[in-house]
Amino acid sequence: MNQALNRNVLAEAFGANEGTALRIKQVVLVVLGIAVLAIAAKIKIPMWPVPITMGTFAVLTIGAAYGPRLGLATILGYMIIGALGFDVFAGSSAEKFGLEYMMGGTGGYLVGYVMATLALGVLARAGWDRSMPKMAGAMLLGNVLIYVPGLIWLGMLYGWDKPILQWGLTPFLLGDAIKLALAAMLLPAVWKLVGEARR
Repeated sequence: MNQALNRNVLAEAFGANEGTALRIKQVVLVVLGIAVLAIAAKIKIPMWPVPITMGTFAVLTIGAAYGPRLGLATILGYMIIGALGFDVFAGSSAEKFGLEYMMGGTGGYLVGYVMATLALGVLARAGWDRSMPKMAGAMLLGNVLIYVPGLIWLGMLYGWDKPILQWGLTPFLLGDAIKLALAAMLLPAVWKLVGEARR
């Protein structure tokens, strides 16, 4: 069981894997990951019924590429920067940011981001990121882990008599299916390239 959960993740497939060089690589990856999360959160692709935002795609792929520990450090760093008032979230703005934004309707989804990052990292350790069907399953689980706390928080915040699913779930399903398919193809393809480069 321990061996099954101890496979390399993509972040370990290149560069140093021990000593000071490893620490430097990890710091660079965390900073890069936070930057990617912040940029992806602001990307909106026109789509029906709502635009596709790339935040969840970045969260889940970074979780899988970085593994549980580095992925968790990255997503927590992202949350801390957001809590300090920097405009790094999808709907944050100059008028609403920091803890005020995080405690609003998006708060539950942000908790879900942390849970999903950790879950994708663990599944990547088990090798799920190397197979398209398994990666699709991992992405599906990650989306569930984002939506469940998100919807619960919406219900607690605004009341269960409101159309919570129409607000926080159904408009996003089509876009999430597209992102799921993209990630399911992307990570196994990168692993294939890594394997071919080592031959």
